[in-house]
Amino acid sequence: MSTRPNILLVHGAWADGSCWSGVIERLQADGYHVTAPQFPLTSLADDVARLRHVLELQDGATIVVGHSYGGQIATALGSEAPNVAGLVYIAAFGLDNGESLGGLLSQGPTTPALEHLFTDKQGFGWLSEDDFVNHFASGVDPVQANVLYAVQQPLAVSAFADVIGVPAWKSLPTWYLVGAGDQAIPPDAERLFANRMGATTIEVDSGHLAMVSHPDETAQLIRDAAEGVRNAD
Repeated sequence: MSTRPNILLVHGAWADGSCWSGVIERLQADGYHVTAPQFPLTSLADDVARLRHVLELQDGATIVVGHSYGGQIATALGSEAPNVAGLVYIAAFGLDNGESLGGLLSQGPTTPALEHLFTDKQGFGWLSEDDFVNHFASGVDPVQANVLYAVQQPLAVSAFADVIGVPAWKSLPTWYLVGAGDQAIPPDAERLFANRMGATTIEVDSGHLAMVSHPDETAQLIRDAAEGVRNAD
């Protein structure tokens, strides 16, 4: 690969594209073409359609970076992602064929960030202010955590039942950042995801929002992925 790949950042549930701001600044300063679109979070199918839409707009090979549920969106690309050169998971779900978010989360106690998740009349799940600021955004400056809470985007709870087909990570090189203090996805689950996908893995002493609290480490892992796919070409 003679030129640097594009970087496409995929936000997760209860977030939007702005959560990547610190990472975007660092990657743009290095000359990367970066896109961080908004995802509807109305269903996994809708979110994958948005990802494919934005991928079509990229000129050349692209690294897809998913945070949390954003990893689910990236994984669900399956084997049909012709211009995706690699995947980076930031404290993200990396499910395998036949697995669902709900099935995984039901295997253990409810994590602190999801303790008071509530569903509105339209079928969308929201996080309470306390759970969001103190657990979902643990390790983030409290002022910034409250801003992130104000812009949280709810997730359709039906997405918890969506089952993954053949995951994209089975056919693409992968990198993974484990948030050692994550209170939304158990760190041991993240380690399991990273291990079975054979990902190049780093651990950061962060909560769930590593790209907010640790943008340097997050951006560096993405750079490593970009260089990795270039060197492999």
